[in-house]
Amino acid sequence: MKKSILVAGATGNLGNKICKELIKRGADVSALVRTATDPEKIETLRKIGVNVIAVDLSNVDEIAKACADIDCVVSALAGLGDVILDLQKRLLDGALQAGVPRFIPSDFCTDYNDLVPGENRNFDLRRQFKAYLDSSSIKASSIFNGAFADIMKYNTPILNLKDKSIGYWGEKADWKLDFTTMDNTASFTAEVALDDKAPRNLQIASFQVSPNMIWADVKEATGLEFRMQQLSSLEDFAQMIKKQRKDNPAGEAELYAKWQQAQYMYSMFSTHHHQLSNQRYENLSWTTSLDYISSFVK
Repeated sequence: MKKSILVAGATGNLGNKICKELIKRGADVSALVRTATDPEKIETLRKIGVNVIAVDLSNVDEIAKACADIDCVVSALAGLGDVILDLQKRLLDGALQAGVPRFIPSDFCTDYNDLVPGENRNFDLRRQFKAYLDSSSIKASSIFNGAFADIMKYNTPILNLKDKSIGYWGEKADWKLDFTTMDNTASFTAEVALDDKAPRNLQIASFQVSPNMIWADVKEATGLEFRMQQLSSLEDFAQMIKKQRKDNPAGEAELYAKWQQAQYMYSMFSTHHHQLSNQRYENLSWTTSLDYISSFVK
């Protein structure tokens, strides 16, 4: 019997990919969207076989009606407190009201469970929602994919193509960082949504690669030897982030404030995944660091 999956945030890049992967696996897929959603985005979803349900997302009863006969709700929502806390809570309340058995929250990030509260604003929001989710009766599965591999293309200190440099903090040139492509994340999420026995927490990574390993991959892909540089101690980096945040209060209303991006970097060098679930689903193939780096480093 086909499973029915409801995806919130389906008009976003990750949400759209999750819908495609679910359809590929034979699921009946519905997308929960705002009533004011761009008609072109709705049509894009319908063309791939998604049943689009437009509702007033401030109304739990309307959300519950959309959740009728759904086996699992997948949240691919992105935002600040009004989304990750308020909207996700309404989404969960609607799912509970409709008797949905399973829920996948929008935890697509580094596994924050062992990190110190207060060090990452966006992780703190997810941590708060987790407490609300775990107080409910629904069975939940969080997918921790580390960082999306796309950030390697954005000239961050970890890999700066303009400066031809690779940076790291502390004594962590050999510290392995968790990266997962969005395609790999979507495929794994689809499998979890269809897996009634999926555990509470799942860590994945397309590849785990240290700054020194990135240097070696870049050299193999291009023949170039990028400059390795220690940027500062982790302690100094943490103090710099606190000062940036204090000096830029407007960033509290920005999803990716400059200091928030630095918080993500700090988190990546503070924890990494130790129990990968990559092999849970045998039909998945994972992108390697060399293949990914070779796809955009010239």
